[in-house]
Amino acid sequence: MTHQRETTAAQAGRTFPTDTAVDFVIIGSGVAGASMARELTRKGYDVVMLEQGRNVGPDDMEHDELGAFRWPRWTNDAALSPQTFRTTPDAKAERRQFVRYARAVGGTTLHFTGNYWRFRPIDFREYSTHGGVAGAALADWPITYEELEPYYTAVEYAVGVSGEVGNDPREPMRSRPYPLPPLTVTGPGVLLEIGAKKLGWASKAAPMAILSREHNGRQPCHNCGFCLGFPCEWGAKSGANWTMVPDALASGRCELRTHSYVRKIETDDAGRATGVIYFDTDRKEVFQKAKAVVLCANGAETPRLLLMSKSNRFPDGLANSSGVVGRHFMFNGGGSASGEFEHEVHAHKGPVVTRISQEHYELDPKLGLYGGGGFDFRIANPALMRTNGMPENGPMWGSDFKKRMRTWFLNSVDASGHTTSLPVPTNAVSLDPELKDAWGLPAMRVTFQEHAEDLKLYKYFQERAVEFMAAAGAKRVIPTPIRTAPRQTVHLLGTARMGNDPTSSVVDKYHRAHDVKNLFIVDGSSFVTSGRGQPTMTIHALAFRAADHIAEFARKGEI
Repeated sequence: MTHQRETTAAQAGRTFPTDTAVDFVIIGSGVAGASMARELTRKGYDVVMLEQGRNVGPDDMEHDELGAFRWPRWTNDAALSPQTFRTTPDAKAERRQFVRYARAVGGTTLHFTGNYWRFRPIDFREYSTHGGVAGAALADWPITYEELEPYYTAVEYAVGVSGEVGNDPREPMRSRPYPLPPLTVTGPGVLLEIGAKKLGWASKAAPMAILSREHNGRQPCHNCGFCLGFPCEWGAKSGANWTMVPDALASGRCELRTHSYVRKIETDDAGRATGVIYFDTDRKEVFQKAKAVVLCANGAETPRLLLMSKSNRFPDGLANSSGVVGRHFMFNGGGSASGEFEHEVHAHKGPVVTRISQEHYELDPKLGLYGGGGFDFRIANPALMRTNGMPENGPMWGSDFKKRMRTWFLNSVDASGHTTSLPVPTNAVSLDPELKDAWGLPAMRVTFQEHAEDLKLYKYFQERAVEFMAAAGAKRVIPTPIRTAPRQTVHLLGTARMGNDPTSSVVDKYHRAHDVKNLFIVDGSSFVTSGRGQPTMTIHALAFRAADHIAEFARKGEI
């Protein structure tokens, strides 16, 4: 399979006229948008997919650490798309880039770690199982794990997920084994297994959207070590840029338009979506007509666009009669610790994660904690960025500093805990009343503060991380500080939640907006709860499921 390079709109698949309504216009080419395009075209529908960023080909994929982590080589640019941040609705919002996401074809799967954990049944029924939490709008999903399981399996086989069914009886049922064997265990994975065994915890091969062997014409992992934060030039990392997008274009029914920045979803007097207005590469406005709109911009940009799409009929923002668009903003929390070992770990080699422990996925109610999660051992950044974050408890200059840097880089690893995060109504994405982006549109304003119960959970996971590191044999363990709000975040969830009640949710169980019959919202914004640390696989499965139902609605003339 050959990856597309940066292309003009006319070359990116089939070309459709803007003044004739296409079956579906899809906003976003990340894992949700690209999956919707792939699935809808396979079912015979014509699609225009709009991506605000560029297309990235193998020649563009440099192992540039500063470019990936300090400069916006792949991600949203503060100079073009500024943000403001505050901790409470009463506080003054200050300019700060809090939300991070990819601005390129493939979305954040372009440079993600590749963790493809499934949710478990508990993730869909937290409220009915444990009851409410004061200060949080906890609710059950209107779907179950069992309904989504066939789509989890379909995703695993479509993209190539490497993994192994464990012997943990707490794992949910699955209809098929993983299509590919596990990735070869790395140094951090070996240490995780050692620590888990000593503590009596279960561990297993990590389910990863990274190929352990050739799959659908793509090469297996080359173990280059430049994974999280970087595109994969080999195609081993199963991002939407290597899987869903090429398949959609190959159908002959999809046009991909890059550098297409949507500013509004248009509706008619009857309240139906008629298409979208976007800025092209020359910042000229274009209106693309459509019979239906599928919004897949991510959990932060999706509510922003809905709020910008207000009209006389929808004065509070499109699909926002409930008033919850942008609210219940969740990420994923966690508690972690770093460990330094007597021996070299070489955590920079190979995939970021090869083994995980989900011993604490669902906690004993006697602990008095909400939620749960899992652990992996990793270093998230390659050499330069890893040593840049070295603890300042030793020499910080000269030859002794250099020696210390080398030991820290080669001998250290993190026990990273990934947990639930509560849906708090005041944690929200809204429009800043003053700051504008480079196109003159209202900047994103984020309001976020961790719930007290989440902070208790993070502390518990931090303590378990320290215990885990010590059991693995670390000579020195350093807990990671817990903050009342992250410095920067990904995993953007919950801002257009799914539900049966139109007064408390934005979309129904099929991702159709309650207020607009031919508008569908399919990305992390539809989550009701955050899950336990790794949402991408569930976003992917939800998109496959949504496409099935939306195509059936279209076939029956119900859109």
